[in-house]
Amino acid sequence: MDRRLEALITDAVSGLEQTEGQAAASRMDFTGFRGRVERMSDLLIAALFPHHAGHLKTLDIPARLAREQYLHEAMGHLKRCLEAVEPEAERREEIVPILLAALPEIRRQLGTDLIAAYQGDPAAKSTDEVIVCYPAFTAIATYRLAHVLYLEKVPLIPRVMTEYAHRLTGIDIHPGATIGDYFFIDHGTGVVIGETTTIGQHVKLYQHVTLGAKSFTVGEDGSLVKGIKRHPDIGDNVVIYAGATVLGGSTHIGNGCVIGGSVWLTHSVEPGKMVLARAAVSGDILLRDTVPELQTEDDLQRSQLAAML
Repeated sequence: MDRRLEALITDAVSGLEQTEGQAAASRMDFTGFRGRVERMSDLLIAALFPHHAGHLKTLDIPARLAREQYLHEAMGHLKRCLEAVEPEAERREEIVPILLAALPEIRRQLGTDLIAAYQGDPAAKSTDEVIVCYPAFTAIATYRLAHVLYLEKVPLIPRVMTEYAHRLTGIDIHPGATIGDYFFIDHGTGVVIGETTTIGQHVKLYQHVTLGAKSFTVGEDGSLVKGIKRHPDIGDNVVIYAGATVLGGSTHIGNGCVIGGSVWLTHSVEPGKMVLARAAVSGDILLRDTVPELQTEDDLQRSQLAAML
């Protein structure tokens, strides 16, 4: 090795060790951790849908055998990852059977999500297309798996799972969110669902919807207070259109509401209401106020007409 390069590398390593000490570096070994979690996520989805995911050809071997192979490998990765984040061996042994026991219910929930996607998107020609092609279905499937581990207070692993799906799909669903059956995200890019969000049944979101926090509570020492309700509650049979932002832990969207595109909403909405951003036309430019208001069906038609000008 070139002596000058060797000296530069030595200096760089010394600097890294110094700054690492200042930043309170982790004493845990996460080498290969993220890769194992991501592989486990892929294998679990393959076990849920062996005819659509994974690498084993179910025309050559029974689906049951494929599922068993996927799950054996996935649980091997899970055990290795738990060793990095869970110091108590007894607790590590409890997690594996809990996740395995949850798989039938997760598969049932995803069956409802499939129906919601197929029935809710005229472009979907089959449920096979939804499983194989739709990024939102991958994100939702990963979320439902990660949510089980989140409820068991498993550190890091559920978050790595959903961030893996986020990287693949552009859809950010925190594993702590609570989401009911028949959930569908159309298109999906840019959707954000925060940790303490609750979503009822038969809810449909479009791209770039944010279900987020309005503000953060700060403690006496100036640090953010964690573990409190920060994100909205969405009722049953709600549709939220593209670009809408719904914020706040005290914000509740009632059953049957429709939230229009580009709405900025920080207050609750009674059941059965439609919320649109007030529109005004200036020349050929459509201007929208930042404060949303409830509007009638006639207002909706006028707004849609204005948007076409």
